[in-house]
Amino acid sequence: MVKCTTVSAMARRLTQRGKERRTQLMSYAAARFAEQGYHPTSVSEIVKGLGVGKGVFYWYFDSKEQLFLEILKEAQTDLRRRQQQAIRDEADPVRRIELGLRASMAWAEAHRDHDKLLQFAATEGAFVKALRRGQDIAVADVVTHVKEAIAQGRIRDTDPDLLAHAMVGVAAHLTRVFIYERGEPADSVADAAVAFCLDGLSPA
Repeated sequence: MVKCTTVSAMARRLTQRGKERRTQLMSYAAARFAEQGYHPTSVSEIVKGLGVGKGVFYWYFDSKEQLFLEILKEAQTDLRRRQQQAIRDEADPVRRIELGLRASMAWAEAHRDHDKLLQFAATEGAFVKALRRGQDIAVADVVTHVKEAIAQGRIRDTDPDLLAHAMVGVAAHLTRVFIYERGEPADSVADAAVAFCLDGLSPA
């Protein structure tokens, strides 16, 4: 007797056209989730809005929950890619910290809907772990630069993990309040964040 197995949506290899369709589904769904919330937005509404059948949706995603997780993951990956591009040619670790902060805020300004998704994910058990995983990666990236700067005597010698968490926390809070809520330009908010963080990091 042959046992039938089901290939999950995540396990499928996609053609270029398939990748584009998947991205289209994610972009449309993210906009709908941000506009009216995750729970009120159904799979039926998503496929109807794109003019495709449910079979198309389930070819790419096993569930609405998996779709949302992929949206979070892709956003975190895209943000990290933007940061790495900003610092890749910079040898100075303190300057890399500054460029990373500025890149983060510029990305946030260009993805304003993302804040609503983050706020929802932080309150929903199914998504908290994914959110924290992304935050842990962000902190680990900063720790690398902080350790190098401490070794050079550029930053006071204290717990690198604590300093990295503090910087990530400051950046996230300023982004939410001043960029997302008040609509301030990213450049000016980044100036304040950089001044606050780097002044606080300076050795006595």
